[in-house]
Amino acid sequence: MTSYVYVGLAGETAPGREVQSGLYRMAEGDSEWEMLSNGLPEVPEIRAIAVHPEQPEIVYVGTQSGPYRSTDHGEHWEKVNVPDHGLPVWSILFHPHDAKLMYAGYENCEIYRSEDGGEHWQALPVSVRFPEITMARGANPAKRVLMLGGSAADANVIYGAVEVGGMLRSMDGGEHWENLSHGQYLNDDVVDTHGVLVSRLQPGKVFGIARAGMFCSTDYGDHWQHVRIDALNDKGQTYCRDICEMPGNPRKIWVAAGANFRSDVGVLFHSKDGGDTWNRVDMGMTPSHTMFALAFDERRPNRMFCATNGGEVYGSTDVGETWQTCP
Repeated sequence: MTSYVYVGLAGETAPGREVQSGLYRMAEGDSEWEMLSNGLPEVPEIRAIAVHPEQPEIVYVGTQSGPYRSTDHGEHWEKVNVPDHGLPVWSILFHPHDAKLMYAGYENCEIYRSEDGGEHWQALPVSVRFPEITMARGANPAKRVLMLGGSAADANVIYGAVEVGGMLRSMDGGEHWENLSHGQYLNDDVVDTHGVLVSRLQPGKVFGIARAGMFCSTDYGDHWQHVRIDALNDKGQTYCRDICEMPGNPRKIWVAAGANFRSDVGVLFHSKDGGDTWNRVDMGMTPSHTMFALAFDERRPNRMFCATNGGEVYGSTDVGETWQTCP
């Protein structure tokens, strides 16, 4: 069976940030990208991609007008029937405990759940208090669920990383939620949260990534500690944007990062011991934009990809030892 890698572009609306939107696919062994559009919205803004962990022909993407699904590796698409408010989808999760259990995270902190593999969806009662700093005058009003994470050991445990709002947690499958980001903040760096990873190695261990760097909890998110990685900007921080484990080897964790949202350096960090220690990866090249995304081939996890917010894509067939550009 042929493996594919997918890349989604969502564009930007701010001055000087115009990026072409769309969904692209490249087959294993090929060097050319093809644009996928059959059934997708016109000029689709792709902010989330989720490939079914057991049936790779099934792919979901999050767009500016809700989620779409393909059952043939992206050749054809259909709109998923979610009773949503037409807001952009920023994250889609196949729960690691049960692939029939799915979640979709939206702008304005809406989360929807499916218990039958995406056929039927219901809105979850996400009602939380956000840190005051994220609600103050002049603060970024966005409350986007950028990443969802679940425990492989417990189908009821689910986390949501909110930009800009902090880390959410539910211990009952999404029926009740709490914001884990407590305390007073001088700015919203720490609660501008971009990603979450629940360790398969140690279920109570959770990683959160943010504008201010990386954080770790060993008690399901009740308490957090800052994780030491190389500081990349003048604040002494590292802008972290994506985090994932290597399939089949939860000791190996990867983080995509940069100096800021827009920077001239893209960086990968790698842990070989479940997140206890971290090293900056020597890619043999220096990506010229912030690293934004990571992906593994589930069936051949030695094959991995990363992408920047400048549209640059890099591939490796030896778990990050060597890299090739995939323009």
